[in-house]
Amino acid sequence: MAIYLTKESKVLVQGMTGGEGMKHTRRMLAAGTNVVGGVNPRKAGRTVDFDDRAVPVFGTVADGMRATGADVTVVFVPPAFAKAAVLEAADAGIGLAVVITEGIPVHDSVAFTTYAGRKGTRVVGPNCPGLITPGQSNAGIIPADITKPGRIGLVSKSGTLTYQLMYELRDIGFSTCVGIGGDPVVGTTHIDCLAAFQDDPDTDLVVLIGEIGGDAEERAAAYVREHVTKPVVGYIAGFTAPEGKTMGHAGAIVSGSSGTAQAKKDALEAAGVSVGSTPTETADLVLERLGEQRQ
Repeated sequence: MAIYLTKESKVLVQGMTGGEGMKHTRRMLAAGTNVVGGVNPRKAGRTVDFDDRAVPVFGTVADGMRATGADVTVVFVPPAFAKAAVLEAADAGIGLAVVITEGIPVHDSVAFTTYAGRKGTRVVGPNCPGLITPGQSNAGIIPADITKPGRIGLVSKSGTLTYQLMYELRDIGFSTCVGIGGDPVVGTTHIDCLAAFQDDPDTDLVVLIGEIGGDAEERAAAYVREHVTKPVVGYIAGFTAPEGKTMGHAGAIVSGSSGTAQAKKDALEAAGVSVGSTPTETADLVLERLGEQRQ
């Protein structure tokens, strides 16, 4: 099994005919993703050839869903158009919208994540690498060839660290890897993924990657303490960050002890989570918890 994305998922790509959309649609198809259409109102009715696959372009998400039965959309549109794209997808009733676009104004993200939630559409992102169920489907920009199917679940704020942990643990493999994004407002949280992995019978252990700023990791720690029985291993990026600075896309300024890497590490460890001091040490902790040896 997997969470959110399987080989049965039928994927639309909003912005497929743009440069980034074309490049990553080709990569998704190569990974086995069932991309059933693109969405561009100015190019509706055309098809786009990707090697041996011709993918139709629809004028709206609703048109694409009616014609193909799509249940996932991946959003590769410029920041100014991202809100409208997600609202359209939610109005069409799609189950999952993966928003890759970065640089979206926070008030737009608040608007579309709230609206999508009311409509029953799960948003992953924005400003995220997407998610991958290795060997089944890949929705976004995560490299498909750095790991294999396995029994580790991964949820991460950081795209780069998602890739690194996938590579470090490639001999064990993953059920699903979800890059939730590091913006101040995201649609799917650490807690959402922890709950889904807890319920997934084919996930034996969860890796949680956080960053300095905000309190998402502290809230995840409280959830683990109360609701998660599977082992959880964590890593927090930003131990060397200076206090009072906004760092990268961590989404909040560190103030005093609140939001620091140490505060997050302490909260997670108090909930029984093993927390590594480096990505490699984190991978070693996973192997230790699983009773495996690094090959």
